[in-house]
Amino acid sequence: MHILIIHQAFATLTEGGGTRHYEFSRYLVQNGHNVTIITSPISYLTGVSTVHQKKFKIIEQPEPGMTIIKSYAYPALHKSFVHRVINFISFMLSSFLAGLSVKDVDLVWGTSPPIFQSGAAWLIAKFKRIPFLFEVRDLWPAFAIEMGVLTNPLLIKPAQWFEKLMYRQADRVMVNSPGYIEHVSQRGAKRVELIPNGGEPAMFSEKADGLAFRKSHQLEGKFLILYAGAHGLANDLDILIQAADQVRDHKHIHFVFIGDGKEKENLINHAEQLKLDNVTFLSTCSKEEIVDVISAANVCAAILQPIPLFKTTFPNKVFDYLVAEKPVLLAIDGVIRQVVEDANAGFFVEPGDPNVMAKTILEISQSPDKLILMGKSGRNYVAKHYNRKDIADKLAILIEDMVKEK
Repeated sequence: MHILIIHQAFATLTEGGGTRHYEFSRYLVQNGHNVTIITSPISYLTGVSTVHQKKFKIIEQPEPGMTIIKSYAYPALHKSFVHRVINFISFMLSSFLAGLSVKDVDLVWGTSPPIFQSGAAWLIAKFKRIPFLFEVRDLWPAFAIEMGVLTNPLLIKPAQWFEKLMYRQADRVMVNSPGYIEHVSQRGAKRVELIPNGGEPAMFSEKADGLAFRKSHQLEGKFLILYAGAHGLANDLDILIQAADQVRDHKHIHFVFIGDGKEKENLINHAEQLKLDNVTFLSTCSKEEIVDVISAANVCAAILQPIPLFKTTFPNKVFDYLVAEKPVLLAIDGVIRQVVEDANAGFFVEPGDPNVMAKTILEISQSPDKLILMGKSGRNYVAKHYNRKDIADKLAILIEDMVKEK
């Protein structure tokens, strides 16, 4: 089979960002399928172009059977809300044109957010008369509305209409969290499939060198709290900055933020205003590099704003932390809390509360043996219940069934 994926934020193992789709694509290729991915040349995390040539589309083939097409997108992704929308729409149009030129496709896989690109995937599927698989990785626009990012009724109503249209038009709607099933079902999805986020135990092996990372950043002997991922409004990372301020007299505790996003500059400025010397900010790194970074940590943090709808999320970073044998400092309630607690692999902190965060950090920094046991428990749990290979097997069966049905 030949599978076409439209995914503006697609990232390989050598780039920053989530690699769920690259790992799935590689698995499908290894099992005899061909995969073409149409993505943007503009990094979704940094807003910087990942290519030097200024062409409408650039074609790469990282390995036999996998083709990556980087299709034009308006470059000012992070300049403002209006520029961001223009970027999304420009990629929707260019990816549609690029997708029409891809030959002998058996299924189109669209993903959201941004939801605009799913429109391109749907239209390509209609033109080619092939199945349309719509993947929901975030409940947009619901999350944006709850955070207060999207407030104009003139924008909210068409966004919600388009969301429901995609659910109704998809042959199957695929969600990466069990918490999303009710939302998409209530809004018109005919058949909903859970292909959850998970972890790849083999990627986080004994070869990881956390000592080298500590040495290169003068962090030997520190109790490291690591946050790795997007630095956006939803991530509420200022909670960690406030907690770092409260524990600053405990010189053995250090915080490392690695990643990028619209709020990163504000976070750095706040840390500088507080004159914190127990906080380090690092740039986005690839999935290959993050293995060493995570292995250097004692505890890894996952945080979202205290918004009820965020209880539905299944953040992929949590599964990476767990397979790397790192306990999770979790300020997210809901379905992902259930995973961490079932795995006996972390500490829940009420979202939005820096005081409890600081208190918890002080307590766990005194229990190194307990943290080691939690780390092993988390890895074993993910290997058994959320192994990326097992999830990929389920995805392959889903895609094959869709093609047979059509």
